[in-house]
Amino acid sequence: MDFGGLNATEVQAAAAALKIDPQKVTNNADVEMQWAVKAYQHAETHFNLISSVDPRAIRLTRIDDEIYTRFRQEFADFPVEVLREEDLKSPEAKEKWRPFCSYFENKVEDFNMGTLLRTDSRKEFSEENSMLVLRIQFLAVEIARNREGYNDGIRKLKEKVVAR
Repeated sequence: MDFGGLNATEVQAAAAALKIDPQKVTNNADVEMQWAVKAYQHAETHFNLISSVDPRAIRLTRIDDEIYTRFRQEFADFPVEVLREEDLKSPEAKEKWRPFCSYFENKVEDFNMGTLLRTDSRKEFSEENSMLVLRIQFLAVEIARNREGYNDGIRKLKEKVVAR
C-alpha cells in the first residue's frame, strides 16, 4: 500500500487527526498571525508596485490575458473601481464566482488562498479599504483595474506626495 512517502509514525498521526471531532478543533493563533502577516505583506507589495510603475504595464501572472478575458466574459458589468462586499461574498455572488474560480484551480498557484483586496481603487490599503477575497478574485479585479485605468490615480497620487 502506498502512503505517499509518509513513514509509519506520520501515517498514524494522520489517522489520529482524522478521528478528531471537527467541532472541538480550534484555530492556532500563531498560524492565523502568520497568515495575516503574509496577507498584509502581499497587499503592501502589490500597492508599492502599482504606485511605482505604470499599472497598465504590470503583469501579475503569466496568464493575465486569460484571467482578464474570462473575467470580463463572465462579469462584463462588474464594477472594479469601487467594490461592494456583497458583489463578491453574498450567497448569490459566491454561486456566480464559483465556476470562474474553479476554472483556475490548476492554472493559478494558491488560487483559493485568502488575499486582501482594496475596495476602493482610488485609495491606499487600510483596514477600512480592504476585504478578504480568494487570490483568483484579487487577480481578476486588479488585472481589470490595471488594464482599464482604475489604478492609474494611485501612482499619480504618490507622485504628488513625493514632489512635496
